[in-house]
Amino acid sequence: MKIETRVEQDIHILVITGRLDALTAPEAEVVLNRAVDDGASRMVVNLAGLEYISSAGLRVLLATAKRLAREDGKMVLCALQDDVRQVFEISGLLFVLTVAATEDMARSLVTEP
Repeated sequence: MKIETRVEQDIHILVITGRLDALTAPEAEVVLNRAVDDGASRMVVNLAGLEYISSAGLRVLLATAKRLAREDGKMVLCALQDDVRQVFEISGLLFVLTVAATEDMARSLVTEP
């Protein structure tokens, strides 16, 4: 797994590639929590390069979204590949988390109240 981060117009954008599973979830959790600790209140997580996600990866993303919501922030996921989207659908999280088709759409959704 690889996570690239950047900030554009006060929106923290994280691009996760590879596999987000039990082995890599702790590292992802550290990176996401660090972004929130550093003041990220609007976060876009681009999953276009994510090949696989396990329940451990889902937990990390859900925990981050909940934490941001408690702190009046927002997280939007985007660009899910079909296999990854299917895992979100099966788990029911596709209907709990905000998901956009593209990064541009996610940036616009994350700024909405």
